[in-house]
Amino acid sequence: MTTGFERDPDEFTRGARAVVVYPDLGGSSRDADARLEETAGLAAAIGVDVVERVPLRIRAPKPGTLIGSGQVEALAETVRDKELSLAVFDANLTPVQQRNLETGLGCKVIDRIGLILEIFGERARTAEGRLQVELAHLDYQAGRLVRSWTHLERQRGGFGFLGGPGETQIEADRRLIRDRMARLRRELDSVSRTRSLHRDRRQRAPWPVIALVGYTNAGKSTLFNRLTGSDVMAENLLFATLDPTLRQISLPGIDKAILSDTVGFVSELPTQLVAAFKATLEEVVSADLLIHVRDVAHPDSEAQKDDVEAVLAEIGVAEATPRFEAWNKIDLLDAERREELLAEAAKREDVMPVSAVTGEGVGALIAAVAARLTEGHRRYTVPLDPADGQGAAWLHQHGEVLDQRIEGDQAVYEVRMAPRDYERFLTR
Repeated sequence: MTTGFERDPDEFTRGARAVVVYPDLGGSSRDADARLEETAGLAAAIGVDVVERVPLRIRAPKPGTLIGSGQVEALAETVRDKELSLAVFDANLTPVQQRNLETGLGCKVIDRIGLILEIFGERARTAEGRLQVELAHLDYQAGRLVRSWTHLERQRGGFGFLGGPGETQIEADRRLIRDRMARLRRELDSVSRTRSLHRDRRQRAPWPVIALVGYTNAGKSTLFNRLTGSDVMAENLLFATLDPTLRQISLPGIDKAILSDTVGFVSELPTQLVAAFKATLEEVVSADLLIHVRDVAHPDSEAQKDDVEAVLAEIGVAEATPRFEAWNKIDLLDAERREELLAEAAKREDVMPVSAVTGEGVGALIAAVAARLTEGHRRYTVPLDPADGQGAAWLHQHGEVLDQRIEGDQAVYEVRMAPRDYERFLTR
């Protein structure tokens, strides 16, 4: 379905030559070069050819253009000299700032939120993902309709002197957006209810759910493939994964667990996307354990960690939820930095250094996760009728069978399992 107010089809063209601008407002813990590199990576993710990277120090943001008039003139000269057609601002621009910058620079301008929304729109594969992205895009677009309609002519509602003023075009479009957003929310509510039913079924099973979370391009999908033997898309590309993927895995002492690969987070993740992807992120909220995958070879690794923790708090993940940090990409570190990180990780029980590419440390991570999930388990002696194959299968599926023997006319199993599972076994 179209809404009648889609963006200009030429607004984002693959191969467009662009300049990436980072307006440094001060007070950020992030490295300016790393931030520029990240934004250039985001632009490359939708096929934009980043020709120039420009950091700008901003003393006081200008209401009309964010950056100073001299900086606008210098950028405009760069745009002309390099024959650029797009300026990507690593900032959240107001509609007025975006319009004024387009006028001043003589090219199209996109801000950070618009860029991320564009990536999500291109990458979403499932019907649910497309619904979520469309909802987020409409929410963003609703506040920017002033950029599309400058005439603001009235639609007349009758004939002659009876024809009173009708809606402005912008009002009509906003109404269409509101109606479409309402329909999308109803469809996503249905998706959320379906997911809730699936989760309830899993909890009754009960199989533990492990969610991989982390900054975009931290290596979650590569680690997911390593743990599950799957072939989920895993590339050196920002937001390679948008739609959630769940796979069954076995762990020491746990016959079956569910591993979930989720969308990567990013600094200043648009609130529209957090809200739209709530149904997907509920898998994270309800997880029994989180594995926070971190790219420790990245210069902004600590800041990325803070961004991920902020999003987890925003979507309602309890601080008490057990979690591990998988310090990924240790294979990319130089010898000195590698030794420092390994020594630091050795002092902590919640950190496991790994390389999802080479497999180094992954076995230790699996053992640590299994130990955490089974730390409340107790050992039970369970006598069964030797003919009770269903009961024996249940014990193997829900616990760790340590020993089994025949005593008289009974088969006796020594099993380690959670107390709640033992109670369920007794009442089965």
